[in-house]
Amino acid sequence: MPRLSWSEARRLVEQGRVEVNDDVVSDAALRLSAGQLVRVRAASRRSPSATVIVYEDRHLVVAEKPAGMSSVPYERGERATLMDAVRAEWKRRGLPQAARVLHVVHRLDKGSSGLLLYARTRAAERALQMQFRKRLISRVYLCLAHGRVQSGTIESRLVRDRGDGLRGSTARESSEGKLAITHVRVLKHFDRTSLCEVRLETGRTHQIRIHLADKGHPLVGERVYNRDFEASGGRPIPSPRLLLHAAALAFDHPIEGRRISLESARTREFLALVDVIGSGGPIAEV
Repeated sequence: MPRLSWSEARRLVEQGRVEVNDDVVSDAALRLSAGQLVRVRAASRRSPSATVIVYEDRHLVVAEKPAGMSSVPYERGERATLMDAVRAEWKRRGLPQAARVLHVVHRLDKGSSGLLLYARTRAAERALQMQFRKRLISRVYLCLAHGRVQSGTIESRLVRDRGDGLRGSTARESSEGKLAITHVRVLKHFDRTSLCEVRLETGRTHQIRIHLADKGHPLVGERVYNRDFEASGGRPIPSPRLLLHAAALAFDHPIEGRRISLESARTREFLALVDVIGSGGPIAEV
């Protein structure tokens, strides 16, 4: 195959034509490991009619974000975000541009996957943001973390810079930073990792990743909050992506008041990857 420029390679990834070990790649910046098989297909395996929208009405939309895709544009001119994918789906249906409005009410890390909620009107945006502030929105995540995690609640105050340039928990005055509460339940222990169900009581930036790293259990695929783990002799397990998945979402409809509960269609796919990467296979059920 001829040598490709970065923009050409990224376009092939965005078209769904690049596979690593028979899995379609969604992250153009994915780091490869020795022995992985990379294949570029003449045509995408993705269905042209594949939908990212899980639920929608005239007030809101819930979409399924693949790993490696940004929730919103983080840089000027960034394209191929989940917002773009939702609008592209609406465009294919013939929805006029004026009706393709999206308002951000929360985000998922680029490396994670799963359910994400957007508002379609300002009224819905304000009502959903109020639910987040009052902790009325239920978010359930699945993740694979290094080591033998213990079930429990992690609580700390998070700051933008813990002193070494990283976001993290502060040991300084309790009034500093923002309160973060994470509830962790271990579902399965593997030889070197633990599969966890995580429920967020608060929703701070990178909260799950920071809290588990604080306990010495950075997520598999973590490339930011693993500094302390490696410094203490930990050996990160290779992974094609960050193993964090937003598996379930429940909230009150911002206008009608009825409870909406949704589950990710990609959870089985995520768990299959967890089983492959779980070092040595499961040794104990919890």
